Amino acid sequence: MQRRQVMVRSKFLTWAAVILLAACGGRKPGDPLKPGFNIFSKEQDIQLGQEAARAVLRQVEVVQNQQLQRYIDQVGGRLAKQPEAGNYPYEFTLINDPSINAFALPGGPIFVNSGLIAAADNEAQLAGVLAHEISHVALRHATSQASKANLLQFPAALAAAMIGQGGVGGQLGQLGLGFGLNVLLLRYSRDAEREADALGARLMANAGYNPIEMARFFEKLEAEGGSRAPQFLSTHPSPGNRVQNVEAEIRTFPQREYNLAGDNPQFREAKRMVAQLPQPRQNPQRAAQPSPGPAPAPTVRGFENLNTGRFSISYPQGWNVFGDQQSDSITLAPRAGLVSGPSGGTLIGYGVVIGYYHPARSHSLEEATRELLAQLQSINRGLEVQSGMRNVQAGNSPGAVVTLRGPSPYGGAETDVLVTVARPEGLFYMVFIAPSEHFQQAQTVFEQMLRSLRFA
Repeated sequence: MQRRQVMVRSKFLTWAAVILLAACGGRKPGDPLKPGFNIFSKEQDIQLGQEAARAVLRQVEVVQNQQLQRYIDQVGGRLAKQPEAGNYPYEFTLINDPSINAFALPGGPIFVNSGLIAAADNEAQLAGVLAHEISHVALRHATSQASKANLLQFPAALAAAMIGQGGVGGQLGQLGLGFGLNVLLLRYSRDAEREADALGARLMANAGYNPIEMARFFEKLEAEGGSRAPQFLSTHPSPGNRVQNVEAEIRTFPQREYNLAGDNPQFREAKRMVAQLPQPRQNPQRAAQPSPGPAPAPTVRGFENLNTGRFSISYPQGWNVFGDQQSDSITLAPRAGLVSGPSGGTLIGYGVVIGYYHPARSHSLEEATRELLAQLQSINRGLEVQSGMRNVQAGNSPGAVVTLRGPSPYGGAETDVLVTVARPEGLFYMVFIAPSEHFQQAQTVFEQMLRSLRFA
């Protein structure tokens, strides 16, 4: 697992310097809100969201009540038509689920649990949650966060390629940017929550709702705690001082009257209908995935050659090349080396990840390698260094090598060998990954690959 996070990590670490610079500077109430760093295009946000929405619909029970759905569309549509919402193709879907939750996918799909309507005291509170979710879409928080994590949270940048579907997910998989549904539903940062509160307040005010109701509802959830609040708050952590922050934001708005009644007959009728919904059906697709089979024993019939233009390397016949050869990360692995994780992602249990890491500052090979290791270990807590850094010949270039150890997705331990080479494009790295029980056999393959490495 570490290895996949290794691969993932390194990949996004490529963007670390840019991200850190972009993150600097605090925002004051009333300051403009714009999407942050993102390696995805707006069009890719929309396509990703549509594909992910189809996956969600296979796992949830949609409310079959047209009147309730029209009501959600009406409240959400009033907010979505505001210019600050970013002109995305928003769609609101009501789920028969008594837990208090709502979530947005990139590009516009928003799912609302029936429990949210039941918990809201008035329509403005419901609108506040929808405005908050619309703000996550408009500010592109999901793909921005994924860009910053650089596939860190989706150890399998290969999921889409492995699935073999032709949509943007598959295309991104071919770029080495697999985007699993679990990645789109990551826990937001407190900064992202603060931004979504601020923009959500503006959307509410412009639509005629009193924006303070959004903060009051979140405050209510935090106060209740226990079994009612966690699902929403688990992915929407409180940024702290929520009411005060929203009040400070409101003071920057032009003075206006909020003409939409918070408690109106439509809202009360929606609550009545929600109370009469049947118990949700059990969805078999929510069942836990089976544990992975035994780790594959390394077998090699021969080698093929991969030439990316920047480097060439030999790899075992029968392995697959995942990733665009011009991108900053590719993975070489047999199909059996990819393992489905418990949350739907794909983990790498056996194979080689190759990429470029861009240190924050100009470093020697040793310093840059230590910086990469520190980055990896700061997120992958189970990743331990087994042997100190030493010199190695990586094909036709001098390099450094470090051996690491951590848990394997097959069970037991895995051994990862990190090899780095200083290159003009950045710190070139290879992570050789194998279950510890098979590492001696795999080591012969890895050494052959390392000897074959040539830089242009």
